[in-house]
Amino acid sequence: MVSAAGFGGHGTGAAAGGRGRLLVALGGMLAALLAGPLTLLLPGVAVVLIAGVTAVALVAIFPPFAAYLVLAATPLIAGMDRGSVLPVLRPSEAVAGVVIAGLLARGLFEIANGAPLRARVTKVDGALVGFALAGSVLPLLWMLARGKTMTGDDVLYAFQVWKYVAVFLIVRVSVRRESEVRRCLWISLGAACIVGVLAILQSLSLFGIPGLLTGVYAPGQDVAEFDIARGTSTLASSLAVADVMIYSLAISATWAVHCKRARGPLLAVGLLCLFGTVASGQYSGFLAIPIAILALGLITGRLGQLVVLSLCALPFAAAAMWPVISTRLSGFDSNAGLPSSWIGRWENLTDFFWPELANFNWVLGVQPSARLPAPESWREWIWIESGHTWLLWSGGVPFLLAFFVFVWCALRATATVARTRSDGIGIAAVAAFTSLCVMSVLMILDAHITLRGSADLLFSLVALSLVGWRESARRQ
Repeated sequence: MVSAAGFGGHGTGAAAGGRGRLLVALGGMLAALLAGPLTLLLPGVAVVLIAGVTAVALVAIFPPFAAYLVLAATPLIAGMDRGSVLPVLRPSEAVAGVVIAGLLARGLFEIANGAPLRARVTKVDGALVGFALAGSVLPLLWMLARGKTMTGDDVLYAFQVWKYVAVFLIVRVSVRRESEVRRCLWISLGAACIVGVLAILQSLSLFGIPGLLTGVYAPGQDVAEFDIARGTSTLASSLAVADVMIYSLAISATWAVHCKRARGPLLAVGLLCLFGTVASGQYSGFLAIPIAILALGLITGRLGQLVVLSLCALPFAAAAMWPVISTRLSGFDSNAGLPSSWIGRWENLTDFFWPELANFNWVLGVQPSARLPAPESWREWIWIESGHTWLLWSGGVPFLLAFFVFVWCALRATATVARTRSDGIGIAAVAAFTSLCVMSVLMILDAHITLRGSADLLFSLVALSLVGWRESARRQ
């Protein structure tokens, strides 16, 4: 995308860098002076202010810190509700806003000091923006054209894709070197390990983890909602946990293939991610495992080796997480012979969403809001549990086509990089290619492209794959 020369830590000269650090220091001193009285009057606000100003300053001085912070913090706070810490915003959205402010401050300062703008626009960038426009602006305009009342829910859902565009741009703008890409991957794996460990302990009801997660990610709710033999972890979604584990498994497995020195720790992380996938208790997670192995094996040319490793590791994961598996399999003992969740999913689609899509409403969509008020008293909302139905419901055929265009462009770009590089950028590309394949197939079941936490990681991996894109294209 477009950025000022010097982003990614290259700088525009010693004098400019010195003046920038001086301005940041003065800003930090001013914030500290303001935080003093606030600490006495509003201690919570003071802490948030100090943390925010510090993050902005660090990003302005060292832009790659923006990507590091997003990759480290998002998996651990994505499950927190809107308004739980800050008014209106989710904590993960606040973190994104803070780092964007730091990047803008850095960019404005460098432009003011004569740094030229450089455009690095790829087909993936254009396809992603097109996808976001087709899922936000077009549906809202279509609602206005039909004279349909637009709700706050519609606006929020219409612009949720733009959050992931922002994450993509944060990584695209801030990361410029292969060493920074490797750092991003290590940070991502570290956060995934925390998510996976908590998911495993939660699904097995060990050490009071379900209650702990309820207190932080669902305050005021019944602890039983987090004690369901499914790992929701810090993402408050077992679907998102399964995706994050699979995407992280792709990173660790690819890295282990290319790096002999850290192969042991990386394989251990991969095994933990495999356990975490099973701990999610999601059938989509179980389905994602062979999809990921196939995609990873084909793009790296090591399908046989990966199949053997998987066949060796899966029995251990199944044995360790058998309580989760047995609980999920018990759903087939019902009178209908299918889990009640499957029956409910089908009835929701056939009774509420697909009838609304009839009469050519599927052409331009029904409404951006992907949920309907429930007629029953025991539930508040009915959700769309089908990714492709969500695409047609929200933006119709244009949104559906834009999704496939983005996936196709991203798959081609990441495959090109994956085949031409074996460094950190190449590892990110393999993981991105694998994650895109998994997401694309699982979209049949749910809107995996917008799951909080896992979508952030997916778009970050695609962005990391595009670092040094021109060099990768020349290699081919």
